[in-house]
Amino acid sequence: MLIQMRLRLSGGHFRMLNEKLYTCSGNEAFNLFKKEPELFNVYHTGYQEQMSKWPEQPVDIIINWLKNRNSSLVVADFGCGNASLARTVKNKVFSIDLVSTEPSVIACDMSKTPLESKSVDVAVFCLSLMGVNYPSYLKEANRVLKPCGWLLVAEVRSRFDSNNGGADPDIFSEAVNQLGFTLNFKELTNKMFVLFYFKKKDKCASSKIAIDWPELKPCLYKRR
Repeated sequence: MLIQMRLRLSGGHFRMLNEKLYTCSGNEAFNLFKKEPELFNVYHTGYQEQMSKWPEQPVDIIINWLKNRNSSLVVADFGCGNASLARTVKNKVFSIDLVSTEPSVIACDMSKTPLESKSVDVAVFCLSLMGVNYPSYLKEANRVLKPCGWLLVAEVRSRFDSNNGGADPDIFSEAVNQLGFTLNFKELTNKMFVLFYFKKKDKCASSKIAIDWPELKPCLYKRR
């Protein structure tokens, strides 16, 4: 009985935190976890429980993609979680998240990282485009990526289901294109997530271009 009560309580905390992260700005989320870092563990415990139900993990696909390329490619993992990508590949990986769970993780607002401009070859967002200001994360990725660098975005499928309130994948791709990327490939057949492979153009797009970014539907979990 006590264990069940604790599980319900932790599940409730996860749902509240999850909703908060999808509906606030990155700076607000950073300040929340900076003030109460223990909440980060509560969130990621619930997150891992949800992910354990998925038959396939998008991070594994990204890891295999990296393993099939030169290990000299420098990677920035935006929203790294438990930094599993850095522990699995041979590449140099900058692991970035709201809280540093280990010395190698850079704790910051993902729209304002300490990485140098044009310093990485691959930017990864694996289920981490959370927050109402998600375009600012992609703009930061654009800043730190070298010309012809890769931008990989994996997100929960429901966020891109235009028939049920999600964003149209083509409209999202066009917005990223206007930022200065070309869509190389998109994987929409998986039942749980979508995966976009963008490549940065040789010449940077003008920062004065007003991009009409689609709203990404929050991924909220119902109480069971």
